[in-house]
Amino acid sequence: MRGQWVKELVATVLFIVLLSLFHFSTTASAQEFGGIEAGRVVLGFRAGFSPLTQQLSEGTSTSIGPLVNFQAMYSLNTWLLVGMMLEWERHGVSVEQPDMDLGHQDTVSVLPTIEIRPARSGPLSPYVNMSFGVNVNSFGEETAVRISPSNTFAWRLGWGTDYQLNERFALNMEWAYKRNDGHTTGTGGRNNDWNASSFGFLFGGKMFF
Repeated sequence: MRGQWVKELVATVLFIVLLSLFHFSTTASAQEFGGIEAGRVVLGFRAGFSPLTQQLSEGTSTSIGPLVNFQAMYSLNTWLLVGMMLEWERHGVSVEQPDMDLGHQDTVSVLPTIEIRPARSGPLSPYVNMSFGVNVNSFGEETAVRISPSNTFAWRLGWGTDYQLNERFALNMEWAYKRNDGHTTGTGGRNNDWNASSFGFLFGGKMFF
């Protein structure tokens, strides 16, 4: 049931992405394909929040955690960018019965990224990006229970838009799904049911050089 819910979420995300890109592509049909000048460097800083897309592990509950994202990209042409993201998030973890805080999980994700910008409509520049990398997970315990989460393969799918204030600066909103499915070791042995995949909501700014 949990896996089916995640699949439905990802399918919905993909549908919204394709619908958004189609809308902006048709409204900007009189312009050339592409939403950025070639040879531009883009630096971004965003912050927001991220709920998990499913229960972390059976019998646990997690908080909606803070999310911070740094991004550096380079435009190879008018529509394709390549670069890197560094992302951090934290989630408090507790058991449901008895109600007890276990601590918090921190995730640092290192994410080589590609981004597509199909068009620009006035100050709005929509995009979709995809990243593959690694999630470095750690756990801060608040009880005698030892939890050591594994590092995992990271796959991230994001979409968003920039609102260009001027040539150098833009406001940004982005939404993204990130896969972080692994296991833990520690007190009680190995637990293969440990899925910290999340859905992030980011707000911030970008600089263009």
